[in-house]
Amino acid sequence: MAELLQELHEQRTKSAQILEEQEADLSGLLRDSGDGAGQDQADLGATSFERDHELTVLNSEREKVAQIDRALARIDDGTYGVCESCGNPIGKMRLMAFPRATLCLPCKQREERR
Repeated sequence: MAELLQELHEQRTKSAQILEEQEADLSGLLRDSGDGAGQDQADLGATSFERDHELTVLNSEREKVAQIDRALARIDDGTYGVCESCGNPIGKMRLMAFPRATLCLPCKQREERR
């Protein structure tokens, strides 16, 4: 459990750093986007693509931080390692591979098929 906690805290620190950097990059893109005067369509398209990419990365990292926080809360309240869907234990190998898991493998597979 100590290794798991350490890994979750390391992942959270790394994700928080990425979030900070991405928010600064996105802020710069939004600030410097201007009204597009004097830019050709390719420049506007590239800027738009870059802004969309930054938003995607930012949202992904936010979701990851939320999952880590949820896992840490589940550790604190004693429900970590229990599937939220069926109540069965989540396998040790799954938790080692993906410490933020909230579903056992069969439930996750069932969810992905939907």
